[in-house]
Amino acid sequence: MSTAFQITPSNEILPAPDREKALENPGFGRYFTDHMVTAEWTEGTGWHSAQLRGLAPLQMHPATAVFHYAQEIFEGLKAYRHSDGSVWLFRPEANAARFARSAKRLALPVLDEKLFLAGVEELVRADKDWVPAHGGEGSLYIRPFMFASEAFLGVRAAAQATFCIIASPAGAYFPDGPTGISLWVSRSLSRAAEGGTGAAKCGGNYATGLAAQEEARANGCEQVLYLDAAEHEWIEESGTMNICLVTSDGELLTPGLGTILEGVTRDSILALAAEHGLRPVERRIGLSEVQQRCEDGTITEIFATGTAAVITPIISIKSAGTDITVGSGRPGKLALELREHLLGIQYGTRPDSHGWMRRVA
Repeated sequence: MSTAFQITPSNEILPAPDREKALENPGFGRYFTDHMVTAEWTEGTGWHSAQLRGLAPLQMHPATAVFHYAQEIFEGLKAYRHSDGSVWLFRPEANAARFARSAKRLALPVLDEKLFLAGVEELVRADKDWVPAHGGEGSLYIRPFMFASEAFLGVRAAAQATFCIIASPAGAYFPDGPTGISLWVSRSLSRAAEGGTGAAKCGGNYATGLAAQEEARANGCEQVLYLDAAEHEWIEESGTMNICLVTSDGELLTPGLGTILEGVTRDSILALAAEHGLRPVERRIGLSEVQQRCEDGTITEIFATGTAAVITPIISIKSAGTDITVGSGRPGKLALELREHLLGIQYGTRPDSHGWMRRVA
């Protein structure tokens, strides 16, 4: 289908004073912009009815397939305001490609990447006033998603699907700067297994992680650290982020792909590593190795990567009978340098030598 969208501006635009008040302290996922993008897919017809319209509830039959069989995927990316007032996206092509991979795994129709990008750009242009001002770390978080919208009961791939994009202003993830978090190693709960949906960005992965997150908090930790489902030894990822480790001999270690999400931020940090004197290495990393090397000082830093926080320093890892202190127990120097480097590219204060930024307004 064409990447052209039918544009129907909302007649319920939030007044500017109310919008500015919301942008003073937007938090994350608390406020939503004035418009949304939708498109429909029907078996035998393909994608159709692409439009940008006012934000409104979706009407669905109680038998809608997503409610019963969790056939759903989503993405997360951001738009950033530069000092000249322009608005830019960071690597949206990578999100579009991952969205297509997730769709294949969940037996959903594959959305053309050009249509994905066109929809994101239309929404950002329509709601550009919702992108926080330059300065600080405010941004516009963009949530594309797709779900099985056919009303039926039966275990098969749905014959109808709906694609939607909404957006929400986000404030600084660390208002006072990153201070570091602790991870709790879950010995009984796993995120994914070989052949599962670990590499797809689908809601089911996050729903099954809520119990592990509660376990982590009950043990005084901010996030969970998942191990592999078979041997319960090999590090996979945190609850919502990929994991990276810095060694004393200059390696930037991270678990290889397969059962983990191929994070856009993870990939970006690996690409920037050489500029910070680090050699990217993707391989299996055992928890026992992490404990030994943190104790002997050959692992000096650990951090997590993700769209929301960019880089989150990890200062300790805990489990029943284990308490690992990472480095000095404070955020590592290289983690903070890499974080500032990537933020600088996103906000236009550092050169974009990789061509990652895409201007939309």
